[in-house]
Amino acid sequence: MKRLSQSPTDPAFVQNPYPFYDRARAEGPMVFWEEYNMPCATSYAVTMALFKDRRFGRECPPEFAPDIPDRLRPFYDIEAHSMLELDGARHKRLRSLVLRAFTSRRIAGLGPEIEALCHQLIDAFPEGGCDLLQAYCTHVPVVVICRLLGVPEAMADDLLKWSNAMVSMYQARRTREIEDAAMQASTDFRNFMISYIDQRRNEPGDDLITSLIEAEEGGEKLSTDELITTCILLLNAGHEATVHSLGLAVKTLLEQGTDASYLSEDQIDGTIEESLRFDPPLHMFTRYAYEEVEVAGHTFQRGDQVALLLGAANRDPGKWEDPQVFNPGRPVATNVAFGSGVHFCVGAPLARLEMKIALPILFDRLPNLALDGAPQYGDVYHFHGLSALQVKY
Repeated sequence: MKRLSQSPTDPAFVQNPYPFYDRARAEGPMVFWEEYNMPCATSYAVTMALFKDRRFGRECPPEFAPDIPDRLRPFYDIEAHSMLELDGARHKRLRSLVLRAFTSRRIAGLGPEIEALCHQLIDAFPEGGCDLLQAYCTHVPVVVICRLLGVPEAMADDLLKWSNAMVSMYQARRTREIEDAAMQASTDFRNFMISYIDQRRNEPGDDLITSLIEAEEGGEKLSTDELITTCILLLNAGHEATVHSLGLAVKTLLEQGTDASYLSEDQIDGTIEESLRFDPPLHMFTRYAYEEVEVAGHTFQRGDQVALLLGAANRDPGKWEDPQVFNPGRPVATNVAFGSGVHFCVGAPLARLEMKIALPILFDRLPNLALDGAPQYGDVYHFHGLSALQVKY
């Protein structure tokens, strides 16, 4: 297996990681990334196979679990109950409870609210131009997930602050200062959820949190810790990927001079899928091996980790013709932007709905929309998103 070195915080990589992915993929479907000290899947086929292989999973085998310092407990005590980090029966139960409340009918019913919200946000744009990431791309998903869960929209700014601090624990730029901020955010977020769940127990509503509480009290044995963590996960994941997806889609459409016809009712779904393929919001997802297993010529032992390079898989020429080209008219094929297998993102249908509504409204309302300078990516790997999106109109 070829060993490659590439700092994930190098400014050139942050702004354009795809040349490294091309170099890695050229060395084979599996390479060893020195900075992460683990093998990485670079091809679409191997990435999809690993997503679906039950011999790999998200949960670290207990005998290999690292010791967690007391100072990091607030974050990892929440993570310990996250369905994103679990496998087997416990993951299945948590995911089933969420999906029971996170129904397609409930998501589809948000359509008119999302449409009204988009128009409201555009009405409030300042004259001439703005940072679209803050004025639009961030507000659409965070307000929607607040409404879906039943959390007061007045809490949106706090939720964003806490969420951004917590997800920074996954980023390559992690420092002691970032860790300290994440611990404070984890404590604040948990305390808020405890009080709000208690309030919802006394005052049930037509929302996701109430549905999860009722499932807990209906004999499903969803513990209070699991309920708190699940709500925090949904609030964090419910907007994080969509903020990046919306911002990256607008950037790509403007840079490519994409014809407005690709935002029409009969073309928008393909445009969204191509945007997610071309520049996805998450570029790496890791798995643990649960037994000795050989993949792409490499033998994994129980406890070994492997990284699935989603950004590389989505531009694999073995899957797509001219993958470096943004082509919203290409035949739709399943990409890995939202994962696959048992951990496929439960919020993917909501993210796609938000994009399907928010993009056409934005370009219809602002027909002269244009970039105001070159957008810059944030140093947030293994997430992938813009630090700002300055536009004029």
